[in-house]
Amino acid sequence: MRIEDHPTVRHLRANPPPTPTSPVSTAWLRTIAEEAGADDVGFAPVDLPDLAVDRERARAALPRARTYIAFCVRMNRDNVRSPLRSIANTEFHQTLDDADAVGHRLAKALQEAGHRAVHPAAAFPQEMDDFPGRGWVISHKLVAQAAGLGRIGIHRNLIHPKFGNFILLGTVVVDFEVDEHSSPTDFNPCLECKLCVAACPVGAISKDGGFNFLDCYTHNYREFMSGFTDWVENVADSTDREDYRRRVSPAESASMWQSLAFRPNYKAAYCMAACPAGEDVIGPFLDDRKGFLADVVKPLQDKEEPVYVVPGSPAEAHVRKRFPHKTVRPVSNGL
Repeated sequence: MRIEDHPTVRHLRANPPPTPTSPVSTAWLRTIAEEAGADDVGFAPVDLPDLAVDRERARAALPRARTYIAFCVRMNRDNVRSPLRSIANTEFHQTLDDADAVGHRLAKALQEAGHRAVHPAAAFPQEMDDFPGRGWVISHKLVAQAAGLGRIGIHRNLIHPKFGNFILLGTVVVDFEVDEHSSPTDFNPCLECKLCVAACPVGAISKDGGFNFLDCYTHNYREFMSGFTDWVENVADSTDREDYRRRVSPAESASMWQSLAFRPNYKAAYCMAACPAGEDVIGPFLDDRKGFLADVVKPLQDKEEPVYVVPGSPAEAHVRKRFPHKTVRPVSNGL
């Protein structure tokens, strides 16, 4: 049988599907994004010069990629602020699931309308082929900033003008143009209050706006990727049970088990927790700054916990000087 004679082909020839309109209405896209669960949405072209770093990856994911649909999902603030990491990490994982569900529903709705769309993961899984190089498909923060969802603060998190930094981001990559691209936010919601500087256990954020990625990565991502590799190497290098227990405490073993059995857990994110920026967030900070420090920032600073550092790094010196009650844990970060 010739392909043209196949019943499916004959049916489609007789009843062709409607041709999707182009450019696509951003008003319609905003509606279906909100119906999918997004709290805000914006639009940016794939060929925008500021997003050149992602163009190749976007077109590897979707060869005719033309537009990014950026969206955000709000988090519960007090969960993120809790010094009890199980509470904060549950909030991160739940909201990441929500962001992936929004991307899935939005891409599905676009597919049903005749368009092509992909939704890279909000966080993990990532592309590990080039690890420890770039693993992510799309730089969600850069896309969201270009699409008007906020600006990146000195703590390197995106701050939404209304929701503050208590959001997680997602992006849907599509094959069509839109009738109106979003404009970047015309001011930075970051207050430059430096509370993120005060809260960071490894001193990764400096007062002048500098950022030490490796110090942040080594501690916060201890139970992801290279921290896991370092733990495995400790297991392999241990001569016996007693030697392993000298290298890794029972609490650290239990924490690694929990991350492997359930989901990897972040060790800090205190910069997000301490941030008072955003219309919905700033009220308590303006009303009582000392009370805000006592209720939000000081419990994070006072928490007794292991802090993972590369030996001889600025982070090690920072912890020993600024947080002597925290336990310095020299490790390899694999990078």
